[in-house]
Amino acid sequence: MKLVVIGTGYVGLVSGACFSDMGHHVICVDKDERKIRILEDGGIPIYEPGLEDVVKKNRESGRLLFTTSLQVALKGADAVLLAVGTPTDDNTGRADLTYVFAATKEIAENIEKPVVVITKSTVPVGTGRKVLKILQETRPDIICEVASNPEFLREGSAINDFMYPDRVIIGAESDNTKNIMQMLYSKMIGEGIPVLFTNITTAELIKYASNAFLAMKIAFVNEVADICEGTSADIDMVVKGMGMDSRISGKYMQPGPGYGGSCFPKDTKALTHIAKDAGYPTRIIEAVIDANDRRKINMANKVIIACGGDVKEKEIAILGLTFKANTDDMRYSPSLVIAPELIKAGANIRVYDPVGMNEARKELTDTSIKWCDSANEALAGVDAFVIVTEWQEFKELNLEKTKDLLRGNVIVDLRNLLNGKQAVSLGYHYVSIGR
Repeated sequence: MKLVVIGTGYVGLVSGACFSDMGHHVICVDKDERKIRILEDGGIPIYEPGLEDVVKKNRESGRLLFTTSLQVALKGADAVLLAVGTPTDDNTGRADLTYVFAATKEIAENIEKPVVVITKSTVPVGTGRKVLKILQETRPDIICEVASNPEFLREGSAINDFMYPDRVIIGAESDNTKNIMQMLYSKMIGEGIPVLFTNITTAELIKYASNAFLAMKIAFVNEVADICEGTSADIDMVVKGMGMDSRISGKYMQPGPGYGGSCFPKDTKALTHIAKDAGYPTRIIEAVIDANDRRKINMANKVIIACGGDVKEKEIAILGLTFKANTDDMRYSPSLVIAPELIKAGANIRVYDPVGMNEARKELTDTSIKWCDSANEALAGVDAFVIVTEWQEFKELNLEKTKDLLRGNVIVDLRNLLNGKQAVSLGYHYVSIGR
């Protein structure tokens, strides 16, 4: 079938590439001429392991095309996938649906025959109905249908998550829409991957509820890690013991400096508004958001305490800037709180990230920050270093050689990456999470 994907951001590009890899003819559309030019030249505008190979393979096969013209792309299309941004509105805290509604109207203005419009973007409950209303009001002469198909991609493993998901959620309310969606996912259905059909609003809520629950697990284990530090318990063993219970599982139970990224911060905030609008405020998710915000500030304080309670004029290296490893995404990264807090406390900060430096420069604008080209450059002559992101490169640091680079001896490992016993035996003042 012919699928049009609107938006070549993280979700749109991964979805378009993977659907083409499943045998569909896909055209990805974006108004950003720079992005389309990069893609047509064989480049990738985002960092995601494996994506470049999938895009290249399907471009060469002719199944994957890129354009800035929605009108051209829509000719003969069977379905249109909405994968545009739904950022948090800074004034209201709600999901901003401006791009979703604008794209929907443009679809309606340019279609020549009925299509199924699929919302892949994360949208509040009830958005599907609003999309359908825009289609009906703009083009009453063409009967279009709407489906909800939320994504559950993890940055850094998106290709595998898309091609081998735990489940596929589809909100569809007519036999025709269900048939189109079954055609779209026919390869996965044939491979036995579970597909759950619901109504549209249920599918929309499944996405928010899933992300909020995972965010809650992270916030929970971070607070348990604090309890461990106050009671001499070991968070690693606590998580292992909890994870052995099949009802709990150890996934998303690794303590750290707080969650970030494109989904959890945005989706938890949006869910609180969905809940309020429904008349049932969600106190649990509100507490999760508050706990995560406090977590990032507490991590900066943890660094200060590890440095003897004062970091004024001390040289501190931050290793890892992105919100997690294997991505260049800086959205809501803990480093965006930790670095400014340390600067505010008087520290001299130098930073390094394996792939996130360009994106980080857009967010960390303090001119006093020293940007380094390697971990060794960042570590040379510092009083302390802080691991914020769990890059494999940092896990493999040679602590014996590293010690010769440092002026001081403080390590604050906010991801529990390093061998603490080895660090202490080498004379480091080693501080980790929850142990």
